[in-house]
Amino acid sequence: MQIRFNFKNFEPSDHLKQYAQTRFSKLEKYFHPTDNPELQVNLEVEKYRQIVEAILTAKNTHLSAKEESEDMYSSIDLTLDKLDAQVRKVREKNKTKPKHKVRMDVIRFEHKQDQDKQKLPVIVQTDHFEPKPMSIEEAVLQLDTLGYEFIVFLNADNERINVLYKRKDGNYGLIDPGV
Repeated sequence: MQIRFNFKNFEPSDHLKQYAQTRFSKLEKYFHPTDNPELQVNLEVEKYRQIVEAILTAKNTHLSAKEESEDMYSSIDLTLDKLDAQVRKVREKNKTKPKHKVRMDVIRFEHKQDQDKQKLPVIVQTDHFEPKPMSIEEAVLQLDTLGYEFIVFLNADNERINVLYKRKDGNYGLIDPGV
């Protein structure tokens, strides 16, 4: 984790720099190195107020915290506690968030005759796509709009892959391979 410090209206002691570096480096455990976490810490003195502002940026994350007290060390601790709580909250939210990435393969067959004059299917093309979550009503609209005979989609109601197809009588059929 890259940590940058800015000091305003005072010259910091080596002990204060080391203390802040040690305390804020504890946030590094929440991130993978590929997230490229960066922390900008602004320390400022205004008369009797000691102000610390921390801005954390990483892959898909932007958090900030600001605290002030009469002691710079206390301000650092309070800011770190606030930022730590935010990081934990984001992490828990991401853990409980359902993963909707489902990979589907579409395979097209072409018949090829072998020496025995029997037709054997051969794969000539493979398509990859991730079905989007949608309701059955949205799938019907998509099917009509695109003019397809069927559509594969992730049913937003039950979070399962479904197939909606157009029947010869003009109605629709739904395949839901669930329990």
